[in-house]
Amino acid sequence: MERLNLEGWLPIRVWQQTGEWLVDWCWFGDTPLHQPFFREAVDDALRLPFNQAFRRQTPLAVLGQWQAMSPGLTPSAFIFHASRCGSTLISQMLARLDDHIVISEAPPLDALLRSGLPAAERRRAIEGLLSAYGQRRVGVEQRLVIKLDAWNIAELPLLRECFPDTPWMFLYRDPLEIAVSHLRRPGMHMVPGMIGASGLDDDLAFDSREDYIARRLGRLLDLGLAQCREFGGVAVNYSELPGAMAGRLAGFFGLDDVQREQVFAAVGLHAKQPSEVFVGDSDSKRREASALLVERVERWARGPYLALENDRLV
Repeated sequence: MERLNLEGWLPIRVWQQTGEWLVDWCWFGDTPLHQPFFREAVDDALRLPFNQAFRRQTPLAVLGQWQAMSPGLTPSAFIFHASRCGSTLISQMLARLDDHIVISEAPPLDALLRSGLPAAERRRAIEGLLSAYGQRRVGVEQRLVIKLDAWNIAELPLLRECFPDTPWMFLYRDPLEIAVSHLRRPGMHMVPGMIGASGLDDDLAFDSREDYIARRLGRLLDLGLAQCREFGGVAVNYSELPGAMAGRLAGFFGLDDVQREQVFAAVGLHAKQPSEVFVGDSDSKRREASALLVERVERWARGPYLALENDRLV
């Protein structure tokens, strides 16, 4: 097979056109991915004159061909989360480490996880995609950490089929605090119909934004609880952060003493807006919650949250 010339290129979109699945690639060279989200790194890269002048598009099968020619790092950890609960803080702390590649909520991975591709083809594509993300573009990379979108907890069994030995964690927070955050600025999965079909969907009607958000959040926590119990995930509460990165999560991510000190260079910064100082907001969110939101969170989300806490603290 003629050697593919994809060194320095990363997949930025996986999509279907007239029945054929395609991959769009973008040139990153050896630029590290330090932005809070993968899509932000893509936006920065697309501003380069080279990427404005040249476009790279291939069939989906090229992911597997590139993996066979140039195997990337196998994922060393997966981060699943209930949204708005500190996952970006963790990923940004790890992104401080030169030997870590951190891919945070990459749309191509979500597209493949929720695609209608045949099972075997979908597994090959996912493995090829993460191999592409795991390429050593700088030369010192040793670990690949993947942070998923919140709703991808429903697709965890598929990811486990691809990478059965990769440890994973589920991060969560008091559901009332998460719900207030989504009422202020709703995530995609908290707007009806915005992300399309997902494992969070159910057939029950909702009567308000508060009801919808609380029910979706309850579904997220319930899925996280079930997956942790069935597949041995590490449950982590937001209240443990950032200190756990010097303790049990340092062991989870395989950090040595020097790396434990390095990751804390990110502490004090707002994870999603690194130029701003991070300030805890749990108390203010609780004060902001309306009586309706409190009632719906208690109805739909408090049970799985308490069950997660019970399992975590045993």
